[in-house]
Amino acid sequence: MSAAKTAVVVGATGALGQVLVARLAGQGLNVLAVARSAGALADLQRSVPGIRTCAADIGSDTAIAAISQALDGPVVMAVLSVGLPVAGGVADVPPDALGLVANIKAGGMARLARAVLPRMSRGSRLVAIGGHYGFEPTAYTAGAGVANAALANLVRQLNWAHGPQGITSHLLAPGPMDTDRLRKVAQGRADREGRSIEDVLDAMRGESAIGALTTLDQVAWAVSLLLAPEADALAGSTLFLDSGMRRGLP
Repeated sequence: MSAAKTAVVVGATGALGQVLVARLAGQGLNVLAVARSAGALADLQRSVPGIRTCAADIGSDTAIAAISQALDGPVVMAVLSVGLPVAGGVADVPPDALGLVANIKAGGMARLARAVLPRMSRGSRLVAIGGHYGFEPTAYTAGAGVANAALANLVRQLNWAHGPQGITSHLLAPGPMDTDRLRKVAQGRADREGRSIEDVLDAMRGESAIGALTTLDQVAWAVSLLLAPEADALAGSTLFLDSGMRRGLP
């Protein structure tokens, strides 16, 4: 890929976003890092010199213009890698919270696409980071399950809308990753079940065929694979990066 081409990463200051920014920049792409906090973006810019930043809230339609105006060249990839607030399980989640998380994930992906599509061409990729619980529902992750299931549907729609121009859309569905957010989810589950957080994390690892949680580097590796022209064959599909947790057939 030419160094003149840009990769946009939304949610760039999150745990996964930072790894994505560093990897894509290391592959010679101009990276536009997008997040809500200008201060956190400045910290990221110091750790990954040469990237550009854009402070914008992907949960608001104002992000479309903000991201669009920060671009000045062709966009080869745009990645939505945003975290969600921990909303609780289906038995106690505030119903309004389900609309909030859907707005962040599905609404956020729609806004990102609107911002970058005018600068995309054949071979460009729209990439959304979803999650395991969008395909394997549980009683304790209502928000992630609902938002990521909606995101899977939206990615297919985007692929049908823009695939004829050679712009493909992709969803990555990682399994649980050992991040601060996962630990909040695990703590909530531990509190409800009267267990320790380490017991819950061990149980999550035990749900994997290889006894492991997916790593941030593994997800970033998979995103970088989509830069290859051969990734056209993955148009509209979901890459399951669940370390062997998924039991059901597609």
